Amino acid sequence: MVSSGSIELQTRGHADTHDVTPQVQDHVHASGVQSGLVTVFTASSTSALTTIEYESGALADLRRALDEIAPQDREYKHNLRWHDGNGHSHLRAALLGPSLTIPILDGQLTLGTWQQILFIDFDVRARSRRLVVQIVGEA
Repeated sequence: MVSSGSIELQTRGHADTHDVTPQVQDHVHASGVQSGLVTVFTASSTSALTTIEYESGALADLRRALDEIAPQDREYKHNLRWHDGNGHSHLRAALLGPSLTIPILDGQLTLGTWQQILFIDFDVRARSRRLVVQIVGEA
């Protein structure tokens, strides 16, 4: 069985973060899949998905680490070509990646106690984002 859906988000950019765990779990419940996999994908080169504890300290630590790895004020060849100021956004998104796949057992996401699915929009302006949720498994 395959079930596909989406999650619509309005973001502010600049590492705007969203816990999408409840929406993904809702898709899993609606699919009726008891055993399988769910993949969440962002069709964007300036946003990413990861798992982390959705807690202010952990989020601040992640932002700081990404600021150190790919600071906004560094010279990026992408910015020189397109003049859109989001070269750092592309690098941050590439480092984290555009998708996550999570096992489903007994109709539930197999996340750890303090692990949530996090969507981060790194672009430099507000955006409408659409995440694709695809579930494969057995009812």
